[in-house]
Amino acid sequence: MDMKKNSIKNTRINAQVQQVLAETIRGEIKDPRIAPLTSVVAVEVAPDLKTCRAWISVLGDEKAQADTLEGLRSAEGFLRSRLAKEINLRITPEIHFVMDQSIAYGVNMSHKIDEVMEKEQERRGEE
Repeated sequence: MDMKKNSIKNTRINAQVQQVLAETIRGEIKDPRIAPLTSVVAVEVAPDLKTCRAWISVLGDEKAQADTLEGLRSAEGFLRSRLAKEINLRITPEIHFVMDQSIAYGVNMSHKIDEVMEKEQERRGEE
């Protein structure tokens, strides 16, 4: 088995799984625990297809994050059935959700930088 070929195939599978998860979470799951601004940041499907990790970012506080994870975990069966329907894989992987706040952190940091810049410009304007 050529590893390179496998990783290219896996990249495609990862992208497909990410897309289906994102669309399903956004459009079809009506669980009030799941925060409206929940995004699927990255997906990594194991080479044997048995498991997959989905990194999730939530704009919200820690409670919103915890609630979202709970909601996603309870929707795992539904999400897996969507994956089985949309993507032709021999096995539908179990989904493990991982909270990844690096995106929210990045957004937050850029807001802070903007604020500092604005204050700096105001201060310059007063001179």
